[in-house]
Amino acid sequence: MTMLAVEIPYWGQSLFRVLGGLVAVLLPAGAIVYLFLFKMMSFMQSRLGPMEAGPYGSMQLLAEVGKWMQKEDLAPEAADHRIFKMAPLIVLVSTFLLVAVIPFGPDALFTNFSVGIFYGLAVASVSVLGILVAGWASANKYSLLGGLRAAGQLIAYELPMILAVLGVVIQAGSMNLQTIVVAQNTGEIFGFSGIGNPFILTQFIGFLIFMIAVQAELTQAPFDMPIAESELVSGYMTEYSGFRFLIFFIAEFATAGVFAMLASVLFLGGWGIPFEWFGWTSIDDVDNWMNIVGPLIMFTKMLLLTFIIMWVRFSSPRFREDQLQTFAWKVLIPLALANTAITAILKVAF
Repeated sequence: MTMLAVEIPYWGQSLFRVLGGLVAVLLPAGAIVYLFLFKMMSFMQSRLGPMEAGPYGSMQLLAEVGKWMQKEDLAPEAADHRIFKMAPLIVLVSTFLLVAVIPFGPDALFTNFSVGIFYGLAVASVSVLGILVAGWASANKYSLLGGLRAAGQLIAYELPMILAVLGVVIQAGSMNLQTIVVAQNTGEIFGFSGIGNPFILTQFIGFLIFMIAVQAELTQAPFDMPIAESELVSGYMTEYSGFRFLIFFIAEFATAGVFAMLASVLFLGGWGIPFEWFGWTSIDDVDNWMNIVGPLIMFTKMLLLTFIIMWVRFSSPRFREDQLQTFAWKVLIPLALANTAITAILKVAF
C-alpha cells in the first residue's frame, strides 16, 4: 500500500492557520453565548431563555448577529472617525493573537514559541489599547470615563495575573506552553504518576489569582466598572452600534474562551491526559489520534472554566472603584508574590 504525501505551499499553510484560528476563537464564543448567556443565566433566574429560533433557541445567536448586521453603523459627529472605527478591531485582534500560541494537541498548534506564555500575556494586554481608544474617540464623557476606568483596572490586574503564572513557569522550568502541558501529564505526585501532576494541585493559589484576574480583564461582574450600565450607560461602548458593537460583543466572549483555554493549559494539563495511562514517556510517544481528541479535551476544560467565570458574573454584585483597586494592590499582588517566592524556594530545595 502506498501513501501519497502532498506538500502544502506556505500560502496554503497560512490559509489553514487563519481558518483554524477563526474556528478556535468563534466556535467557543458561540458556545459560551448559547450555553451560559442564553441558557445558564435564564435557569438561574427561573426562566427558559430564547426558545423560538431553532430547537431550544439554538439559532438565537444567528438571529442576533443578523439583527446587528442590519443596523446602521452610526458615529458621533465630533468623534475621531478613523480611530473610532479601529477600536473594536484592536480588541478582537488581540484575541486572535492570543489563541495563536495555545497548543491543542501534540502537533495541533499554530506556533511553538519557546517563550509562549510571555508572548501570550503581552498580546493579551493589547485589548486595553482598543478599549482606551474607543473611550477617547467617542467624544462622549461617559465613554471616556469608561475607557479610563478600564485602563486603570486592566493595568492593576495584569500584574497579579503575570505573578500567578510565574509559579507555573518555575515548576515547569519553561515558558513554552507545550512543555508546560507535557510537564503536567508526565509528572508525579509523591511518586504516583496515575494522574500526572496538574499544577492546579500545587499552584491552587496561583490558579485562584489567575481566574480572578481573568474576570477583571474581561470587565465582567464584579469587575464591570468600565461598563457599569447604571452609571456610565455601557461605558466605552455607549456610542457603538450595529456591526462594530457586534465585534465588541464577540470579542468579550471569545476572549473569555481563550483565557479559559490558557488557564486549562497552565493548570489543568491542556489538551493532554496522563501519559502513564497509555505508557507514553514523552511527547514523541503520543499517538496521532490525540491531535483529534486533544482539541475536544481542551474544549471540555475550557467550558468548565468558563462556567466558573460566568457563574461569578451572574451572581456577584459590582465592586466600588476603590474596593476594586484595593483588592488588586493590597490582596492579590502580595499573595501572588508570596506564592511565587514559596514555589521558588521549594523548587530549589526539592
